[in-house]
Amino acid sequence: MKIDSRHERSFQAKTDSLGSILDTLSGPEDRLWPRETWPPMLFNGSLARGAKGGHGAVRYEVEEYVPGRKVVFRFDGTGLTADFNGHHYFEIIPGNGPVILRHVIAARGDFKTWLKWKVVIEPLHDALLEDALDRVELALTGRVAKPAAWNIRVNILRNLLAKKRRRAEHTAKY
Repeated sequence: MKIDSRHERSFQAKTDSLGSILDTLSGPEDRLWPRETWPPMLFNGSLARGAKGGHGAVRYEVEEYVPGRKVVFRFDGTGLTADFNGHHYFEIIPGNGPVILRHVIAARGDFKTWLKWKVVIEPLHDALLEDALDRVELALTGRVAKPAAWNIRVNILRNLLAKKRRRAEHTAKY
């Protein structure tokens, strides 16, 4: 079954300005990923083709990296998205006027995988991406005109996952 998602925002900015923000992804001065409120995006090296890592329990490898323009991640068959066959990516689309930052997931999975996507992963993913786009807007303009807000479903899922993580950490100590 198809697993897909698209988030994008238009910015009144130069393509190179937006590209420089994309290039900070997963680095110590990351201006895109909302690491204050979500698991950080981390790799076993710098953002480059072949780097392995992910965020939280979502694991992937950098399949393609065009500095200042695009980064493509292939799900690696492990973690929360173990049964996702596909990729996700950020791309910058220049135009005559606004420049677009887009994030896309294009994957396939069986019914159980699709259901896990719809019930658990998609609402969290959507909230995370809107927070990321808010960070970019803040970096470019110094403010966020209409900040994203988590809905009750996202808050419940985040609380359940936090409890699960705390139980696992407690169990690992003993």
